[in-house]
Amino acid sequence: MDLFNKANARGINFWDLADQYGSHRFAKEALRSLDREAIVINTKTTARDYKECQSDLKRFFRELETDYIDIVLLHGKTSRDWNVTHRGAMDALREAKQQGRIKAVGISSHGLEALKTAAHESWVDVILARLNYDGVNMDGTPSEVARILTTAVLSGKGVYAMKVLGCGSLANDLEKALRFVVESRCSHAMTIGFTDIAELNAVTDIVGRLYAATVNV
Repeated sequence: MDLFNKANARGINFWDLADQYGSHRFAKEALRSLDREAIVINTKTTARDYKECQSDLKRFFRELETDYIDIVLLHGKTSRDWNVTHRGAMDALREAKQQGRIKAVGISSHGLEALKTAAHESWVDVILARLNYDGVNMDGTPSEVARILTTAVLSGKGVYAMKVLGCGSLANDLEKALRFVVESRCSHAMTIGFTDIAELNAVTDIVGRLYAATVNV
């Protein structure tokens, strides 16, 4: 809970959760001492059909002790036709969005073809994509992915980046890794799995400075 609270104090109000991470219970505890309206909660489901997705959503609301979730993503999509094979889950998320239980929907991408589909799919509000300067564990080359994400951003979709530190392999130069994502201008946010307060402070110091520089350009 301390890391959640310290992150909030440092201005981090976007929480990237997932059913598979087992993070709901920790977020629930942290929310009890924070203003829910000030926190943006993103979580993910692996559901493919309507009933499975409905069941997941009911459980998510209960596990998080919240009346609404800001963003729910279909987790780890790899194929070009995910918007066909997962139509049932998409319908369940659309319905929850229409009811005001969810504010936005989308996918986390684990494949270049899936990412291309997401960039043009009208159902998608938000895309989570792998992006770093060295192409570590990415869906394509940095330039390929950045080009697709730029298309998504220009079409009005929200984008945030993961694997920014290349699963830890780029963490020896935080400045370079974070600068690449900020200066790519194809994502609105990034997700980093902090391991301790020192890393949290180092990353927020650098990101704050980098974003301030882009605003002043």
